[in-house]
Amino acid sequence: MGPCGRGWARCGGPRLRGPLRALALAGALPRPAAAGCRGPGPQPARGLRGSNPFARGQEEEWRRRNRTTLSYIAAAAVGMVGMSYAAVPLYRLYCQATGLGGTTGAGHGAEQIESMKPVKDRVIKVTFNADVHASIHWNFRPQQTEIYVVPGETALAFYKAKNPTDKPVIGISTYNVVPFEAGQYFNKIQCFCFEEQRLNPQEEVDMPVFFYIDPEFAEDPKMAKVDLITLSYTFFEAKEGHKLPLPGYQ
Repeated sequence: MGPCGRGWARCGGPRLRGPLRALALAGALPRPAAAGCRGPGPQPARGLRGSNPFARGQEEEWRRRNRTTLSYIAAAAVGMVGMSYAAVPLYRLYCQATGLGGTTGAGHGAEQIESMKPVKDRVIKVTFNADVHASIHWNFRPQQTEIYVVPGETALAFYKAKNPTDKPVIGISTYNVVPFEAGQYFNKIQCFCFEEQRLNPQEEVDMPVFFYIDPEFAEDPKMAKVDLITLSYTFFEAKEGHKLPLPGYQ
């Protein structure tokens, strides 16, 4: 006979006598839910994670895969940031070499410049434009509005920049040529573009542009009706993390 079969006192219930005692001994009465009389019902599962080697191994595999995936994502993010910083200077060099987007080409060697033959019957009007970004408070303008040149002949123009503020400012400029197709023939020998220019408070400087138009300009059928070229410069304040716009796509 179990502990609950003797008078329920051991299970926290009252002592039964007579017919009730007989019914209790026969199991006809429910037993009280006391601490010492917990039945053999289902117990909550404990230690399932530790008792199932397959589940534990699968969980570790998932964690390993998640760590590997996160590592790939982090590496890809770093690579994309690096490519974004390298894209502008690489694109700039490409545009300067090919004239893409109206960017002027880099000047050729001195021997080629000396051996050029001017195309006297092809006169081209070159106009000059100057702009400043909202981030920089400079006065910037061309000293001449236009000049006339012929392909194969060097020319010199000047821009003027002044810092009217009471603090030093470092500026950097980008440029392009219109029409864009003429950019591949517009070659600069000396230029202040893409170079940091520091102006002290109230300082004013002259900025030269020494250039020529390649004689092949006169032989290109696409340039047959082009007799006006505009050279445009835009100054930005040189700040850490600031990126210049891509040439020809401002």
